[in-house]
Amino acid sequence: MFVSDFPALVSTLWLADNLGAPDLVVIDGSWYLPTEGRDADAEYQAGHIPGAVRFDVDAISDTTSTLPHMLPTPENFAAAMGALGVSDTARIVVYDGAGLFSAARVRWTLKIFGADKVAVLDGGLPQWKAENRPLETGVAKRAAATFQATLAADQVADASRVLDSLANKTAQVVDARAAARFRGDAPEPRPGVRAGHMPGARNVPFGDLLENGRLKTPEAITATFAEAGVDLDKPVITSCGSGVTAAVLALALETAGKPVAALYDGSWSEWGGRADLPIATGEAD
Repeated sequence: MFVSDFPALVSTLWLADNLGAPDLVVIDGSWYLPTEGRDADAEYQAGHIPGAVRFDVDAISDTTSTLPHMLPTPENFAAAMGALGVSDTARIVVYDGAGLFSAARVRWTLKIFGADKVAVLDGGLPQWKAENRPLETGVAKRAAATFQATLAADQVADASRVLDSLANKTAQVVDARAAARFRGDAPEPRPGVRAGHMPGARNVPFGDLLENGRLKTPEAITATFAEAGVDLDKPVITSCGSGVTAAVLALALETAGKPVAALYDGSWSEWGGRADLPIATGEAD
């Protein structure tokens, strides 16, 4: 689990007060589902928080994998961050254009590879814009940096670990997908992926933890997990469609003082696409 004195969330006021500090790096980590019809790169160039560099979730990934945006190797991640001017020792604030969506995944990735001081901007770019704070256009450039990357492998779950956790009840698996997808009532957006969920998994749709693009209070977060039958005094592995909103669950639990044991990187894109793994439909067991 992550332990740091740096907060998991910072406010727009905090960022505005610290913008321009030499040890601060701001990252636009926007990523959208293809069905949303949004171009994250174009939106970044049209207007981003001053000095923010662009983290492309799809490009900074294991491009040899058939699964979407899986974690790259530490060497490739270090090279990508160095080119962006991001050091593992910097204070880093990540935001996205949805309020809170992919920024949590970018933060999780940075933390997994050893960055200690990484926060998500509460409310993201929509909140920043709503307060009429400054934007800049084009592509921000930073001087090259050194990122010492070491993968915290124990915090990244694979299919075998998830299967074992469910079978032996050593950890609870919590799925962040929408309820209809979890039940198998709605088709999966990716071709060839079965509908349903892992037998024994619980469902906490990530949107249930948000209000106007911002995380709810720690008390509301813990209540939402409890209502879904999740015991937060026991280990939790988060999952979703492709490892993005699973990080929203992980961030929410961290702010509530209940950090997760791991995130399932392959998530339902892998599980639902493999005929050798069991599935269930309907409500959680």
